[in-house]
Amino acid sequence: MRNSEAFEAASAVMPGGVSSPVRAYRAVGREPVFVERGEGPYVFSIEGRRYIDFVMSYGPLIFGHGFAPVVDAVTDAATRGTTFGMPTQAETQLAERVTSLVPSVEVVRFVNSGTEAAMSALRLARAAAYGGRGASKIIKCIGCYHGHTDAMLVAAGSGATTLGRPSSPGVPAALAAQTILVPYNDADAVDRALREHAGDIACVAVEPIAGNMGCVPPRPGYLQKLRELCDRDGVFLLFDEVMTGFRVHPGGAQALYGVLPDLSCLGKVIGGGLPCAAYGGPASVMRQVSPDGPVYQAGTLSGNPLAMAAGQAQLDALSLNNAAAYDRLETLSARLEAGLREAAAAASCPIYLTRVGSMLCVFFVNKLGQEVHDYDDATACHLGRYTAFFNAMLEGGVMLAPAAFEAWFVSTSHDEAVIDEAVAVAADAFTAAAAVR
Repeated sequence: MRNSEAFEAASAVMPGGVSSPVRAYRAVGREPVFVERGEGPYVFSIEGRRYIDFVMSYGPLIFGHGFAPVVDAVTDAATRGTTFGMPTQAETQLAERVTSLVPSVEVVRFVNSGTEAAMSALRLARAAAYGGRGASKIIKCIGCYHGHTDAMLVAAGSGATTLGRPSSPGVPAALAAQTILVPYNDADAVDRALREHAGDIACVAVEPIAGNMGCVPPRPGYLQKLRELCDRDGVFLLFDEVMTGFRVHPGGAQALYGVLPDLSCLGKVIGGGLPCAAYGGPASVMRQVSPDGPVYQAGTLSGNPLAMAAGQAQLDALSLNNAAAYDRLETLSARLEAGLREAAAAASCPIYLTRVGSMLCVFFVNKLGQEVHDYDDATACHLGRYTAFFNAMLEGGVMLAPAAFEAWFVSTSHDEAVIDEAVAVAADAFTAAAAVR
């Protein structure tokens, strides 16, 4: 079947022909590429085309596609049963691994997606705030993504600090108004919001490294200041590490920057490519989750044995080869960063490139010297140039996310030759982007 035929068939039975909006490729003006299989650093389309993959399923495939220990673990688990709705030792083993790696997590609850983890953690924060008195409002950074629950699908109104308004039909305005929006990397805005809504803030929720407006690192001292402000006012600090957990450091961004949150959301790498996520924190907070406490949250497929097996195999591999795996990711990612910078400069294409470990992003700024530190900076970039760059990369055999505001992900399977091949394609792609006015 040709790709166009596959898309037509999918569009007849699914909204936009996809199961998630970004896969529709509308932002880059083309139909999506249907993938048949993955192998190491590559994906192969149903038309037989091979692509170097920097999407890596948006982060979980830290060892690349078809990583043998994960495949073997899932295959073995499947022979014993795909789901039970009952406890298994695999849950305990993965929970022990997570709590041994993530500094702030003593007790963990498994769920099925990052959205579910954030939703559950926010409910817990609201219930447990101020020693159990509770609070209703959440402070959220504009451009950070915490899933598609109603309270998080909010957009900013006028002003730097504002109550949220619905960004999707179906979200009640009254619920969106419980979310207070502030710019990312602006601790002063958080301070003002905490003072304005004193006593009614359950938590400050943030991606410690923003990954959904491109890869935007925290400014020096920003996360530390958030910790200080939350401690001052007795407010929970929630780190959404669905993307960064185990990706930028064995203990997540909180270990990388030395700032411990009160609640953590984990996902992607934790499931080895299968649907799995978690939220966790100190025992004193997590014991308030049902059945130990009154905060209700449940899920029939939570702790699914296949996902537990995949996660355990992946985290085992990271733990056993800790230094080697992360050193390799750093070496390969630094090589990619340097190659992209050189190629952009040669093409006279102004970019602002960010990287934290094996996450990176190319922002097509309008002039040299322009930087990206928050959502307004990101959305001020030249989206037409990204579209030209994306299409040139795709035609050259390199797969990127079909949206300018997504991170690139490097795996240990991207060897030096693969990186150099991608950089060679980027040289022409930057030239194509620079031609867009």
